[in-house]
Amino acid sequence: MYSVEFLVRDYELDLQGIVNNSNYQQYLEHARHEYLISKGIDFAKLHEEGQDLVVTRVEMDFKFPLKSRDKFRITIKTEKEGNLKIVFHQQILRIPDDKLIVKAKVTGVSLKNGRPSRPDEIINILSE
Repeated sequence: MYSVEFLVRDYELDLQGIVNNSNYQQYLEHARHEYLISKGIDFAKLHEEGQDLVVTRVEMDFKFPLKSRDKFRITIKTEKEGNLKIVFHQQILRIPDDKLIVKAKVTGVSLKNGRPSRPDEIINILSE
């Protein structure tokens, strides 16, 4: 399972002193991009070749808030759903106690020249 670490920055907090809900989605997206890069998948290169990975659905369960300077890690595992969908199962866990902060399921599709395409090659790379 892939994992990447982050640190909460003060400007990501809301008036309650906790991370604003919209920032969690940014954390998850950044972790997915880092994950793809770690597997040798270059988002910009894919786009230049006419292929785009597009998020179609995000499901997030907020379990516990993060606060200023909290360290956390995001774990990712992927699976194929049907012929066209890639699913990223992600968790945000506080460091050092591994307290579950957010559990998310992010579903995406691959588009080739704007049309849905089978993401088999990408799924194969992610499965390695």
